[in-house]
Amino acid sequence: MAKKNGNGVRPLHDKILVKRDEAASKTESGIFLPEASKDKPKTGIIEAVGDGALNTETGSRIPLTVKKGDRVIFSSYSGTEIKIDGQDLLIMSEDDILAVVD
Repeated sequence: MAKKNGNGVRPLHDKILVKRDEAASKTESGIFLPEASKDKPKTGIIEAVGDGALNTETGSRIPLTVKKGDRVIFSSYSGTEIKIDGQDLLIMSEDDILAVVD
């Protein structure tokens, strides 16, 4: 069963809605970084998940291995950036997730 987030967005099938972590605004030595030089973090929290990919042989859904609330690491250019109610989010496939941080 697909899970909704607080914004009413429900990802389909094997898609995942992720809130990317905030970019660091200053270096460890205390130097403030301009907006253009900040690296986009490759980590975030899952806000919602779809109901799984379709198994074409059986017609049943293959459940996702991640769940809402998991902190994940994803590949650099994965997902599609969207803005909902002023919040920046990413929609990506479960295949784009590299690891779950315990």
